[in-house]
Amino acid sequence: MAPSLLFDISNIDFDKVVFDTADIEAINPHRDCMRLIDGITYFKSDVPSEIIAYKDIGHDEFWISGHLPGRPLFPGVLMIEAAAQLASFVSLRRLKEGFLGFVGVEAVKFRGQVVPGDRLHILAREVKIHRRRSVSEVQGLVNGQLVFEGRIIGMVF
Repeated sequence: MAPSLLFDISNIDFDKVVFDTADIEAINPHRDCMRLIDGITYFKSDVPSEIIAYKDIGHDEFWISGHLPGRPLFPGVLMIEAAAQLASFVSLRRLKEGFLGFVGVEAVKFRGQVVPGDRLHILAREVKIHRRRSVSEVQGLVNGQLVFEGRIIGMVF
């Protein structure tokens, strides 16, 4: 049985940008080719918070020549990193201080491929937020199809 989405996305305007790259970089330290979130299209700050970001997969990404030559696939580890960056953004908006490091990932499953030209939508829902630790459930979608899911654990340093 296919998993359900973390929350209802039927009324979300995926073209509306709520936070742009400047807003993201004001909270997250990632820059250049390691900033894996291009924009945020939905944010519900209630607890548990819900958020949707996107990453446009370009044809000139740093990994294309080596993963895999002739058939470039966005690496799964980068999908998880993008989800961790989104989880960090949510947690640091609430905590308002510190650096949230990615310390764990659980229950990850890859269910589809992401290729140049795709827009990867990343959904996150906070499961636990504490002064020093956060846990978020995450999912990735391309064209409405689930391509990955998992749980991200972060710790404030």
